[in-house]
Amino acid sequence: MNSYRTHNCNELRPANIDQSVTLSGWVDTVRDHGGVIFIDLRDREGITQVVFHPENKAELAATAGDLRVESVIQIKGKVVARLQTADIDATNADLATGAIEIEASELNILNPATILPFQLDRPLSNEDLRLKYRYLDLRRANMQRNMILRHRITKTMRDYLDEQGFLEIETPILSKSTPEGARDFLVPSRLTPGSFYALPQAPQQYKQLLMVAGMEKYFQVARCFRDEDLRADRQPEFTQIDLEASFVTAEDIYNWIEQLLQRVFKEATGRDVVAPFPRMTWHEAMEQYGSDKPERRFGFKINDCSDVFEKSDFRVFSGAIANGGVVKAINAKNFSPTVGQIDSLTKTAVEAGAKGLAYIKVRDVNDRSGWKSPITKRLSDEEIQALTEKLDIESGDCIFFAAGPWEEACTILGRVRLECASFMEILKDNTEVDLFWVNRFPLFGWDAEEERYCAVHHPFTRPVPEDVEKLLKGDISTDICAEAYDIILNGNELGGGSIRIHEKDLQDATFRALGLDNTTIEEQFGHLLSAFSFGAPPHGGLALGLDRVVMLIAGCESIREVIAFPKNNRGADLMSESPAAAEPNQLRDIHIAVKLPEKLRLKQEAEKAATQQQA
Repeated sequence: MNSYRTHNCNELRPANIDQSVTLSGWVDTVRDHGGVIFIDLRDREGITQVVFHPENKAELAATAGDLRVESVIQIKGKVVARLQTADIDATNADLATGAIEIEASELNILNPATILPFQLDRPLSNEDLRLKYRYLDLRRANMQRNMILRHRITKTMRDYLDEQGFLEIETPILSKSTPEGARDFLVPSRLTPGSFYALPQAPQQYKQLLMVAGMEKYFQVARCFRDEDLRADRQPEFTQIDLEASFVTAEDIYNWIEQLLQRVFKEATGRDVVAPFPRMTWHEAMEQYGSDKPERRFGFKINDCSDVFEKSDFRVFSGAIANGGVVKAINAKNFSPTVGQIDSLTKTAVEAGAKGLAYIKVRDVNDRSGWKSPITKRLSDEEIQALTEKLDIESGDCIFFAAGPWEEACTILGRVRLECASFMEILKDNTEVDLFWVNRFPLFGWDAEEERYCAVHHPFTRPVPEDVEKLLKGDISTDICAEAYDIILNGNELGGGSIRIHEKDLQDATFRALGLDNTTIEEQFGHLLSAFSFGAPPHGGLALGLDRVVMLIAGCESIREVIAFPKNNRGADLMSESPAAAEPNQLRDIHIAVKLPEKLRLKQEAEKAATQQQA
């Protein structure tokens, strides 16, 4: 028997009445009812009420009454029924243990708590304070539920993939820097001065090499690292459920992931999700929603109005069309934005590449004077009538426009569309689960700044069969489609993957399309091309963002709520005070000298001097 406890704090029921028990945990609350002391004792599993009667043991009750919340204690006593009469009902239907309580006969204070920096039973908006004392924040019931949910989701995924014949294989954390879309974290090598490891952005090359090695089905709960700007759904270190399989098509990947997510939702929420999931191409997603991870739970779809304005006197629209662009519009139904909201929407459009945001607030659809906008006077009656029919405009609607290159116009309205929905709170309390696939992404994008093609996903993605020959011939354009696919949930990308290139000549052609020369190809990818020359099977895979999956299922707004020890929005761990400066002997051993910008150096010296003066 465990010497600290016989039961956990969510285990005892009326069937245990009259039993002698021992419980250990944290003091959740202390209540004094006329000298009778009630303590809610808490552990990870739940809460049990403990009562101390002064008439039985006055000293014990006095000690209990003086306890601070979050002190760690052990109690011994007898399970009794809570008082329940015609006049008094002391039971608590909100607690699984609410029909019983423990009459304490012994109290051992295992570790008294000092005054807390914040109250655990109250909301705290200061996230930095929460992260500084994360070990306290994790005691909150909602945070413990999130950690338990994360465990269950991860276990469900592991169990399913094991059933499907996947092997869990670990890949290196210390690896080699390769161009995969984001900045690497570098680790200096002490044994090879001047050389660096890179922390993996993903186990991409290793999992493909495992396919070459004949493992056939691999998965890993993989730690990944990217040195990039942070946001609510992004951390410098994160976790993927990574999988790869040989002799498969995209249909095999679709089926596995759909079955996996069906099981995850059933286990985590009790909900059934219907498979197969719908699919749409990248072009369809951009054309209708202005996003490659569209939120489809409300309307406001993008419409092409180029035919309406092709010969318009409004040169902003007709000029864009004449230059090979388009005019797109959305109808935000029943939306009458304020001046402040229009300003915010305009800022969003400009950040997406627009020069401004044209709009029309339609107060009376049948009266031209009821079309309120700076651009209305430049539109003909015929254009207004055609617009009304195309967009199904009614009184009370608001129309937003974007003119320019196709992708840019779609992206602008995609962001405006989402902000309109946010202002209108369209998705508030919406519990719909919209899972679907987006596929057939462009294989290449054009980097105007560097004047070269770049990989939209990564350089190991296979083109669709009909475009393979184009790539081999060097006929490169953004029209080449990738055999790539993303799984989307309610406007969030849960994960993505592709069928990979497995032939040396096709992989070499891809590298050259990206502007890599022979030396770079050999230095960065020679091992991969060599492996492909020894007989590589066709293969493909996908990685799910575990943090994001848990965040969305838990209904949280940030992945920091489902990660035990996350970084803040500046990439800092406030609890352990990292990152931190290295000791001189550590830098000496790895042959590195730190040279800070002068302004930063002076600032750090001033802060250090101020700290020493205070000490």
